[in-house]
Amino acid sequence: MRTFQRISALFAFLFLALAAVPKRGSADDAAPMSGERAAMIGQIDAAENELLQLADAVPDKKYAWRPGKGVRSIAEVYMHVASTNYLLPTLYGVAPPAGIDLKTFESSITEKAKVIEAMKTSFAHAKKSIADAADGDLTKTVKIFGKDGTERDAMMIVVTHAHEHLGQSIAYARMNGIVPPWTAAQQAAAAAKK
Repeated sequence: MRTFQRISALFAFLFLALAAVPKRGSADDAAPMSGERAAMIGQIDAAENELLQLADAVPDKKYAWRPGKGVRSIAEVYMHVASTNYLLPTLYGVAPPAGIDLKTFESSITEKAKVIEAMKTSFAHAKKSIADAADGDLTKTVKIFGKDGTERDAMMIVVTHAHEHLGQSIAYARMNGIVPPWTAAQQAAAAAKK
């Protein structure tokens, strides 16, 4: 448990140390614009942005591709991210929207456009769950997969989970000859300067 607390404290420090938090998308966003929750949401925004760029760059026919037997396909990885964006907030008391069955959601969609929409909706839910939390509740004790933790710890798992599967998705894309769009843009800009 001490290792879990140390890792959580380290992540909390790192996220608080981030000076630049991306601006929110619209005037009705209720997200905090500073502080710990804003830093978490900023990191989720960053992972979401790149996951959605990758999801869009992957051709429809590649959504069924998997690196080996018994390993998630590209579509299944994206749907795992979406499903977990609904699951993790339940650890700090936020129920998934009506109609989301956590037992079947991950395997319920395989079509590219619907997978992308499912990810968008799930990220909005996860970010709202963090934005709506009270700062004073971040230290509340909750059960995290059978162990004691805090609401902050559970929220940090939302952040790290998105980034974990972003890395996996980059590897999947590269294995299929797909250059991540942000890298392709950097390469094009560098080539234009020459």
